[in-house]
Amino acid sequence: MSSAIYPSLKGKRVVITGGGSGIGAGIVTGFARQGAEVIFLDVADAESKALVEQLAGSPIAPVYKRCDLTDLAALTATFAQIGPIDVLVNNAGNDDRHKLADITPDYWNDRMAVNLRHMLFATQAVAPGMKARGGGAIINFGSISWHLGLPDLVLYETAKAGIEGMTRALARELGPDDIRVTCVAPGNVKTKRQEKWYTPEGEAEIVKAQCLKGRIVPEHVASLVMFLASDDAALCTGHEYWIDAGWR
Repeated sequence: MSSAIYPSLKGKRVVITGGGSGIGAGIVTGFARQGAEVIFLDVADAESKALVEQLAGSPIAPVYKRCDLTDLAALTATFAQIGPIDVLVNNAGNDDRHKLADITPDYWNDRMAVNLRHMLFATQAVAPGMKARGGGAIINFGSISWHLGLPDLVLYETAKAGIEGMTRALARELGPDDIRVTCVAPGNVKTKRQEKWYTPEGEAEIVKAQCLKGRIVPEHVASLVMFLASDDAALCTGHEYWIDAGWR
């Protein structure tokens, strides 16, 4: 697929969480193609190092930093080391399936840490630097799952619903500093991880329910994220933006 080039993204400092694989890797690749200075965080060393090697010929080679985002001390230290940035993409999350009867308080805390809490503290870490640089863009990742009420995902869906509320609150708080905060809500995106949850028959049912019959891939999602990060989206903030082929 051919994609737009945004002059306003060239040379921008961009941090992407969960950038080593799946949707995150597509976003890293997209921003690297724009000539942005990309730093991505993950804990999947092998996949992340392979991505860095793959993109070594980019105008600015991406940098991988290992960071467990559930460790808030490590998160704070990593962002302090990175320094001021222009764009934060809060992509990292985990959609492991679970039953209501199996949820414990510890598992609740773990799922909120994996899927919600780090987004707030990453935003807190970068906001002062963005203000000093004259503004910035923060793109959070929501999900179609809670809008559809998909089964076996109650904690994931609770976190993703919270992300949409948090996005609106942060957009209001950070708007005076010209920091835009938006949320991307993907439908079912074809990644290696998602393939473990869906049979070919289940995948066909999803496509049948979509208005458009193509499969969403990470590059499609990256295109929306790059638009929201660019100056072309200068007055987009406080809302969620869907890329689900009309499933919902």
